[in-house]
Amino acid sequence: MYIVTAEEMYEIDRYAIEHGGIDGKILMENAGRAIAERIIKQEASYQSAAVLAGGGNNGGDGFVIARYLQQSGFEVKVFQLVPDQKLTSEALYHKKLFINHHGGVETDINVEMLRKDLPYYQLVIDAILGIGVKGAIRPNIKPFISLLNECNQKIISVDIPSGLPANESVQIDTAVKADHTYIVEAPKQSLFTEWGFPYYGEWEIVSIGVPKQAYHRKSFARRWERDDVIATLRKRDTFSHKGSHGKGVVIGGQQMMPGSVTLTASAALRAGAGLLTVATVKDNISIIAHKCTEAMYHVLEEQDGTIKENDVTPFRTFDGAAIGMGMGRDPVTAKFTQRLIHDLDIPVIVDADGLHHLKPILNKVGKRNYPLIITPHYGEMAMLTEYTIDRIKLSPMAIAKEFARKYQLYVVLKGKFTIITSPDGKQTVSDTGNAGLAKGGTGDVLSGVILAMVMQHSSHLEALCNACYIHGASADMRVKTGRNTEIDMLASDVIDGLSHVFHTLF
Repeated sequence: MYIVTAEEMYEIDRYAIEHGGIDGKILMENAGRAIAERIIKQEASYQSAAVLAGGGNNGGDGFVIARYLQQSGFEVKVFQLVPDQKLTSEALYHKKLFINHHGGVETDINVEMLRKDLPYYQLVIDAILGIGVKGAIRPNIKPFISLLNECNQKIISVDIPSGLPANESVQIDTAVKADHTYIVEAPKQSLFTEWGFPYYGEWEIVSIGVPKQAYHRKSFARRWERDDVIATLRKRDTFSHKGSHGKGVVIGGQQMMPGSVTLTASAALRAGAGLLTVATVKDNISIIAHKCTEAMYHVLEEQDGTIKENDVTPFRTFDGAAIGMGMGRDPVTAKFTQRLIHDLDIPVIVDADGLHHLKPILNKVGKRNYPLIITPHYGEMAMLTEYTIDRIKLSPMAIAKEFARKYQLYVVLKGKFTIITSPDGKQTVSDTGNAGLAKGGTGDVLSGVILAMVMQHSSHLEALCNACYIHGASADMRVKTGRNTEIDMLASDVIDGLSHVFHTLF
């Protein structure tokens, strides 16, 4: 599933018209019919609908929806919020078609008139504004959006809730809070932001017949789905052995933080790593071994429980490393972390304290021969970029892309919508997972799954996408099967759930 900006969606429509030979009126017909068919099927208990139509393509979709609802037996009226001269030619065409089918259209209305009429209808179809919103809502439209947010009927938005920007980086003025949104062809960026998602309500995609070639012309962002995992997840060969699936090392865990590396190591083994070594201070080994009996161990030099190791030579023989979990922020430890990042010619995943150690040497990491993967949450991304957390939440995809390209590394920006970005700017969103992951240690688990996947995939981007999907899917299954709730879930529960995920995938 592709994720597009408003400008990219316009390009896709233009391609369908100019190269696919599909007239704009037909695209509008396809969109409206597809949405109406879903409404008729899914909202069978409703018998009447008010359609609020604006002047753009959304308004035209609204006239098509109204015609099909009326033909199916709904009592329908269209409330046209703009004069005819503001309708696009396609929207005007479908208005006339609706009227020719004896459809009722109310024009020249104001908010108070609509306030009196809406209670007579069970459904309200929001077809006022489309994906072109970029700032303040026009004063003649804004009161109608406020009215919809006050009414008690079920609100269904066409393509996007009216007033909501399609693109990230745009501040919301006011927008419809839909109960359900039928997204036309491809989801827009705002669906996968913390600020935009709540406005959509339940959502689903309707196809309007755009040629597949329209998506092959450039690299659009994608939503990573179950079918993508099944298509790319490496299957085990009958004659494979433990060396076939990666020899990894987890480096970290000062004396007061043994739990973090324990979680990372356990997750890596559960996610398929063939061999796993934990490099940590001596006093932690008995604690970790009690929980992770399958791992091997390497003792790091330490002083008073703080890592003081200098030698990175023993770690050159591994296929991948995860660094930073429970590392601590001592300056001497930081130098060790920086040497590991600089000197190891293997894929390196950096998380937690390691991200703080990484920041001073960011300008040097682009020269690495093997991938560097960072896994910050929003607070850590703010530390690395010196943007505020609010600024990152407003534009997570743009900031992640800017950072990945600038420093030539992979960014896994963790959140409800985890954004995976490669050094060349390709982006994928993983939206599995739930609020049960909002607990200490779940990021350590993700690092372990990433380590295992990176050592088993030829494509680093696919490895990261699969790791994020599987990590979130484990949390989802734990809740769905009743093993946990979002309140009591622990990071170790997510590790236990990985087996269930793999079972369902294979």
